[in-house]
Amino acid sequence: MRAASWAPLSAAERAVAIEVLTHGPVSRSEIARKLNLSAGSLTRLTKPLIESGLLVEDAVVTAPSAPPAPPPPAPSSRQGRPSQPLDVVADSRFFAGFKITEDTVYGVVTDLRSTVVAAREAPLRTREPSAVAALLHALASDFAAGFPRLAGIGVGLGGHVVGPERMVTSPYLGWEAVPFPDLLEGRTELPVVVENDVAALVESEAWFGAGRGLERFAVLTIGAGIGYGLVIGGRLVRSADDGHGIGRRWIINPNGPLTPDGDRGSAVALLTIPSIRYQVAAATGRPHTYEEILELAAKADPLAARVIDEAGRALGTVVAQIANFAMPQKILLAGEGVGLVEVAGEAIGEAIAANRHPLAEPVALETKISDFNDWARGAAVLAIQTFVLGRPKTAP
Repeated sequence: MRAASWAPLSAAERAVAIEVLTHGPVSRSEIARKLNLSAGSLTRLTKPLIESGLLVEDAVVTAPSAPPAPPPPAPSSRQGRPSQPLDVVADSRFFAGFKITEDTVYGVVTDLRSTVVAAREAPLRTREPSAVAALLHALASDFAAGFPRLAGIGVGLGGHVVGPERMVTSPYLGWEAVPFPDLLEGRTELPVVVENDVAALVESEAWFGAGRGLERFAVLTIGAGIGYGLVIGGRLVRSADDGHGIGRRWIINPNGPLTPDGDRGSAVALLTIPSIRYQVAAATGRPHTYEEILELAAKADPLAARVIDEAGRALGTVVAQIANFAMPQKILLAGEGVGLVEVAGEAIGEAIAANRHPLAEPVALETKISDFNDWARGAAVLAIQTFVLGRPKTAP
């Protein structure tokens, strides 16, 4: 049986639902203030949300040792409901999120507020779409056995989704226009949303993480590739270019390194884990892990320090360019590669300063080392959004 949904909601109902979901428990007066609503309008909007089970009114609990309550005040002429907090029941529904890499599937279960309550991973032995759908179905079935109120599934991967048919194209998986959401829905009988993994992570951070409550918020991810997402007006900016990647031709230093992936001196050539490993291996004749390279650079090994210093200056340049053109209130650095920040912090700061106006505001920069479960959690947030708001519109 297909899971129940609270959608469709009106724009005003949606705004109230998101406010309570991401900030609750929250008082009615605070909601009315933030959304510029009258008390009467808020009462009208919250009534169907409470009746549908999306929102609940928090009971005011008096401690046993509390003194007797004073007599009630005289009736007021103010209209509307009392300022009683509104909240959601976080464990009323659960959501599965999956991150698909080239060789592994990472899965998590979250509650309605995106708190991870279970996690699993499984090797990806084949990238054939129906086999991948079967693997995710098996994982989702295991999750549903422990969390019977599983309400939806989100999937994040390196690629993009096109058109109302929700066709998935992923160079990493060798997919071209694959109807993967339909393949998985047919097996699980649950709503499925598939999205570019960076977009899923940005949505997760905008609703429940570093960007919560911000009007302008940017995310830059470094790891196997370069990812970028921008939130304006509290919503992720969408375009037909989503999922194609921006780093291969984002030239930071035209005299920079030439690597197998990306143009000479591009963000990809300078910043990604495979490119950094390639540069060190080409110079030393033997492979190193990314963590080994960072450790060598921290110990002032000349070769590793040069590569990491150059990567740090590239990262600082990219951060400054994002700050200059997008003017976000905060930039979040995330991904498996952000250990670079700890080792190359000085170079990053110098590059930011060199590429910003001397009187410009300091860049609000936050760093989060993300493992693959964080990416899977982002996919689960897509399922939460779909459950609350209905299916998102895909890029043209």
